[in-house]
Amino acid sequence: MSITKKDKEKVVAEVKEDLGKAKSAIVTDYRGLNVEQITALRRALRAENVKYLVVKNTLVRIAARELGFEALDTFLEGPTAIAFGFEDPVAPAKVLTKYAKEFDKLEIKGGLLEGGLIDQARIKALAALPTREVLLAQVAGAFAAPMTDFAGAAQALLQKFVGTLDAVREKKAAEA
Repeated sequence: MSITKKDKEKVVAEVKEDLGKAKSAIVTDYRGLNVEQITALRRALRAENVKYLVVKNTLVRIAARELGFEALDTFLEGPTAIAFGFEDPVAPAKVLTKYAKEFDKLEIKGGLLEGGLIDQARIKALAALPTREVLLAQVAGAFAAPMTDFAGAAQALLQKFVGTLDAVREKKAAEA
């Protein structure tokens, strides 16, 4: 069954739109995964709002060239599926890296992050990052620490001042 020219144009338009909107796009080779494994992978990606699309390399090349992402060609060899992260650019990297460890056959080739080309090593580094919520909590903690220290120092100064006033009051009471 061959795909018509009109269908190919629709696929190119869809991939072009996804590549344009995605914060990250990771190219994988899924060769050797069985239906059960691919279904588990798709389910995990969907839970993270990541779109996983199996697509012909030629059609991805056309869409990528139209957007100026010619460098993506280096990853378009063999059976290809692309994971598009629209909300969290790290989510596809985390899920795919986890499943690549679990399923030896899943190969992460490379991809795009905010329009720039990334290789396997950078994808693995992305996957090792803490979640967005943890990073935000760490930043908030870093901002809160100086304020907490200041509040503690101000309270200590206030206690010293009150202690000094009490000492002066007691001294004056003793003199009178």
